[in-house]
Amino acid sequence: MLVPVLRRLALIRLLAIILGLIALLMIPSFVLALALQETAMSRAFLVPFAIALVLVLPAAFFIRRAPFALNPRDGFLLVFLTWVFSSLLGSLPYFFGAGLSFTDAVFESACGFATTGSTTIADIEALPHSLVLWRSVSYWAGGMGIILLTVALMPLLGVGGFQLVKAETPGPEKEKLTPRVTAAAKILWGAYCIFTTLLIILYRAGGMNWLDSVCHGLAVIASGGVSTRNAGFAYFDSPFIDGVTTVFMLLAALNFNVYYRIAKGKFRDIAANTESRAYFIIFFAAALIITLSLVPEYGSFGKAWRYGAFQAASIISTTGTVRTDYTAWPALAQGVLFCLMFTGGCSNSTAGGIKIIRHAVLWKQAGNEIRRILYPQGVFSIHLNKKLGRKDVVYGVAGFVFLYLATVGVAALVTSVAGYDIFSSFSAALSVTGNIGAGFGAIGPGRNFSDFPAWLKWFYSLVMIAGRLELWTVFVLFTPEYWRK
Repeated sequence: MLVPVLRRLALIRLLAIILGLIALLMIPSFVLALALQETAMSRAFLVPFAIALVLVLPAAFFIRRAPFALNPRDGFLLVFLTWVFSSLLGSLPYFFGAGLSFTDAVFESACGFATTGSTTIADIEALPHSLVLWRSVSYWAGGMGIILLTVALMPLLGVGGFQLVKAETPGPEKEKLTPRVTAAAKILWGAYCIFTTLLIILYRAGGMNWLDSVCHGLAVIASGGVSTRNAGFAYFDSPFIDGVTTVFMLLAALNFNVYYRIAKGKFRDIAANTESRAYFIIFFAAALIITLSLVPEYGSFGKAWRYGAFQAASIISTTGTVRTDYTAWPALAQGVLFCLMFTGGCSNSTAGGIKIIRHAVLWKQAGNEIRRILYPQGVFSIHLNKKLGRKDVVYGVAGFVFLYLATVGVAALVTSVAGYDIFSSFSAALSVTGNIGAGFGAIGPGRNFSDFPAWLKWFYSLVMIAGRLELWTVFVLFTPEYWRK
């Protein structure tokens, strides 16, 4: 009887400490508000500070610090609650500082931590600079994962961390880079910080001011398509900035395990990586088709590639940033972009969506089924990274893809209840489930979610969190078996 009680107390303690970390992430924005004399925002940031303080102090000093290993049930529940309460805590600066309704504030915050890139704010440039910074910081925190940051600090918390990473990290297989998961988390966060810093420097060199550089750097590396400007990257109209953004959107959506292997000099493993090869093949094929269809419109291959590759990278990486009105492009280009909304980036990256590795698995399995028709007595297996793949991976991938498409279908039906046409409903459902942000119809370029009814925004917030956590983490909580002892 004592063990379950201690486990619940420890979970409460860990959740409180994670929310304390979210409050700490607001400090740069709070300092900026003070420096710019944004009085309303300064006061707004004090509210989550006070709430976090009330939660963290009892958790740190009065709840027992008995170490234990988290089981899968603990990890699923804690990760889900972390995203929900982080979204609520992160919404307070929008609500108290910018005067957004509580619904819109929570939606904006959920978009941030889920790295969706959607918004209800029509005039971004009218927002206080400190709130614009917090918006990008929330994307950055959600990109690599709040839990992954916490796992890096696990030795201070006295809690085993692999079940948290397993519940939060996107992808069908969770791979330990090192024997100690905390060491792996630090490696991944180190790479994440290096890429972020490099991107900020490149943006500054490309002509952005410091606020624009920092905010865009934080958001893009997190595969979040938000900008400090109403016109997005079109405001800067810079081939250099467009090129840098295209490259880093692709890098952010690449499996971060690849960077670990690069650091270790394991280049042979990289060349054999099934997902990475499929990822770049799909991107370059899509970008080339879009570019060729745009050449008559833009007059040259180079300019067409600039826009086509940018938008292809934006959609496949689920960054969702918009460079131009792609709904005015030829039907072929729009069709390719729409298809890319079904792909997603690589597993163990900041991207959302179905993920390339799952498409690769199903593609290989489809080939096996065709061969089985020709050779009924044959035995066929899939190979990933030039190694024999497990059968249960195929089953897991098939189950996930079905659940993903079912979620999109249900979300589309729910959206249609609000009176939106079927194409807009399906596009919006696909966008929020895959954390893409961009879309067609009612959420196409130049449009946002501000006109959507409040109840639908709450529903979308839950769907975005579920999509960010790979669906299983949330859906398992709604099964009777989860709550049985």
